[in-house]
Amino acid sequence: MPRTATGESSIARAVRVFAAFTPDDTSLRVSEIARRTGLHVATASRLVAELAAHGLLERGPDRRVRVGVRMWELASRASPTLSLRDAAMPYLEDLHAVVGHHAQLGVLDGDEVLFVERLSARDAVVNFSRIAGRLPPHISSSGHVLLAHGPPDLHERVLGRPLERRTGSTITTPGALRAALAETRRRGYALLPGHVHEEAAGVAVPVRGPLGEVVAALSVIVPNDGRAQAQVPALLAAARGISRALAGSRPGS
Repeated sequence: MPRTATGESSIARAVRVFAAFTPDDTSLRVSEIARRTGLHVATASRLVAELAAHGLLERGPDRRVRVGVRMWELASRASPTLSLRDAAMPYLEDLHAVVGHHAQLGVLDGDEVLFVERLSARDAVVNFSRIAGRLPPHISSSGHVLLAHGPPDLHERVLGRPLERRTGSTITTPGALRAALAETRRRGYALLPGHVHEEAAGVAVPVRGPLGEVVAALSVIVPNDGRAQAQVPALLAAARGISRALAGSRPGS
């Protein structure tokens, strides 16, 4: 594995190149990749060319660089969330049909919520989450579910750092977050009205694996009109269906 004079491997630098892309910035110029990665422009250009030759990156007619189809293919094949997504899709589709806004599935990746699937409607309420997008756990209903059922060291990491404020309703103090997580565990769902955007409310429930462990959060994003809690029964029914599918049993068994 070739290394630079600084001791960094070529693979490590390639990872930095891929990490330069975000859900909001899916195409970049080489100069921007160099700036974001801290690589020399010539080095960034060479890495981009090598990765593009393998289909992992691609250049558009505008010379901007994008993640290649080959990278998407490999990532989809290897993803540990693939079986979860496959098990969830029928229930997610049914839930989305009932809700008529956003229905989504999130997992914990590191200390953030990673959304692995989302179904939306044309006139749905505003929603800042997206497929392969991330949110801090303290501001999202999915994050509250995953935190509430997460290990103590996760709690301490999240509670031990500044809690970003998105709206006037966002929880930004450790004490208030601890109380909210305890309430989520007690009632079996998280309800966060206006925590990410004033016009939207998030409701989430846990999805459990074959051993009863919480492996994901199923959530809906609906208008913040005081009626979000009415979505809980549909969410719980869908989550139970996904859990049965993950356990390998037939629906209704």
